[in-house]
Amino acid sequence: MSNKPSRAAADEFRDYCLELFACLAPQAGVGGVVTKRMFGGTGFSINGKNFAMIASDQLWLKVDDVSRAEFVAAKCPIFTYTWTDGMERNLGYYAVPSDAIESAADMRPWAALAWDAALRAASSKPKKSRKSKKIE
Repeated sequence: MSNKPSRAAADEFRDYCLELFACLAPQAGVGGVVTKRMFGGTGFSINGKNFAMIASDQLWLKVDDVSRAEFVAAKCPIFTYTWTDGMERNLGYYAVPSDAIESAADMRPWAALAWDAALRAASSKPKKSRKSKKIE
């Protein structure tokens, strides 16, 4: 018997997390918060910008240099995984503080930190050039 939760339980947790992220409704606009399968878990994004994920049956939020101190102060563990080369890596996601998962109101400041980190990450990526090829 597997320790992995059933698909129904995983979907229920995903739906609960979507409710927690209702506080991001103004940023989400018409498209809302979108979920998609990601790394064997579920990713949460707004307008193509990932800000949270479920992995190893836990909710993780995107963190960067600006927001990291808040998560460290709350003693949140960082998401890590072992790559095929045996090296441990991280994606810049930290676990949600245990009290924040209790309600959307408690999640609000943490979700805002994650969304802001996603916006900063998106703005630091170089824009794709649409150069046309010169035909000679």
